Amino acid sequence: MARVTWIFSPERVDTPDATALRRDYYDEVASRYWKRPATAAEIDEGLADDGAELLAPPTGDFRVARFGGEPAGCGGVLLLGEDRAELTRVYLRPAFRGRDGAGALLAELEDAARALGARRTVLNTRLDLIEARSLYVRHGYAEIPAYCTGPYMEIWYGKELFPAATA
Repeated sequence: MARVTWIFSPERVDTPDATALRRDYYDEVASRYWKRPATAAEIDEGLADDGAELLAPPTGDFRVARFGGEPAGCGGVLLLGEDRAELTRVYLRPAFRGRDGAGALLAELEDAARALGARRTVLNTRLDLIEARSLYVRHGYAEIPAYCTGPYMEIWYGKELFPAATA
């Protein structure tokens, strides 16, 4: 029996799979924030001019995670300076959670940050996104002072990146 594995690939944010994943991400985080289902119009508004176009070389990177060939998650890396990158839009669809994909996605994004020249990753999230916060701490992220501000930013994390282990 073949083992199903995670596959991560760079992808433009406007491909059908990336667009669907970004919509699912925004739907979930907005619905949790508003404590009600987000409408399609609210999702469209949230995604309009969200800066996702910067998640492409030379300013960033966007990855799509697939499990058994199915689009399962995504995440982006945005350079904030010559040696610091922000992780953003880190998301796994609920049906794919619990299959070790979140940690593998973080590692993939950290490798993408290294490839862009970053020595440190940072990210921001909300206090109610407990699962995400637990994931970041489990993978070596520590709370840091705010490096940016915005209406949906309540806690900030950072991690020093060391060269990836070589075989």
